[in-house]
Amino acid sequence: MSPEWFDVVIVGAGPCGLAAAIAMQRAGLRAVVIDRSCVVSGLAGYPTYMTFFSTAEKLAIGGMPFVVATEKPTRRDALAYYRAVVTHFGLLVRQYENVEDVERCGDGFRIRSRAAGERRETMTGAVVIATGYFGHPNRLGVRGEDLPHVTHLFREGHEAFQRNAVVVGGGNSAVEAALELYRAGAKVTIVHFAPGLDPNIKPWVLPDISGRIANGSIGARWESRVAAIDATTVVVEGPAGTTHLPADHVYLMLGYMPNSALLERLGVPIDPVTGIPRHDRATMETDIPGIFIAGVIASGYDANKTFIENGRFHGDLIAARLVGARGA
Repeated sequence: MSPEWFDVVIVGAGPCGLAAAIAMQRAGLRAVVIDRSCVVSGLAGYPTYMTFFSTAEKLAIGGMPFVVATEKPTRRDALAYYRAVVTHFGLLVRQYENVEDVERCGDGFRIRSRAAGERRETMTGAVVIATGYFGHPNRLGVRGEDLPHVTHLFREGHEAFQRNAVVVGGGNSAVEAALELYRAGAKVTIVHFAPGLDPNIKPWVLPDISGRIANGSIGARWESRVAAIDATTVVVEGPAGTTHLPADHVYLMLGYMPNSALLERLGVPIDPVTGIPRHDRATMETDIPGIFIAGVIASGYDANKTFIENGRFHGDLIAARLVGARGA
């Protein structure tokens, strides 16, 4: 059986990947989205009760209204919305299919992937890499980081009820994890290398976490780093020297690295300092003709530069480039 052909293959079914698929559809291009997990798996991995910083309007894609009853949408709202987007636009999304390789083949590209243990090949004229961040967490690189009670993801605080929990990090993810753990009855301590919380904490969250730390409900070790993790404690080095914090659960909320493996194998230059793949910002095309990027991967190591609210428009730039090239 010969491989199926598409005008565009989009790798990554996050919001920006789905927005790109809608843009291709509107441009008259036949596109498929392939993701190693479920639709918007990055959002599915967010804490169960998380509320977005952005308004629903800024998370909407394809011009489809995102209507919620509150000012800020929740994780559950977003998952329902993006499922509805796929259904409404009739997007072709192949879930739980891992793209293993992309190689030049004549005037196009051959995509090699695997789903349910079976290999699959797909041919395309252009590839959009919209793989995002999740799945590649920043690591501490210390002993014990891979122990069963240590995780780089936080879902909800119930599991740590009446137990000792250490949260490493000082950004929004760390703060929200610490507060959720506290409300679930855990004994929480934050460990952060800086002298205080990161400056971009959500304004409606900052008073809550500041108050909890001030009254001792949540412990905090500032200017401190984790030196090691064992079965029952976290070894911390800070102004007070080396201390051992009781820890039944350890949450390493350290952010993520961009997933640029496919781009590197294709030979796309990656800036060693910023982690940004070399590309034309007007078209999102990389130095390899026919290979494009979309979404947060365009920000390299600084995830705070690209969000759904601006990455959702990358697909329009790509579609314009492809239609223009086809016309020429």
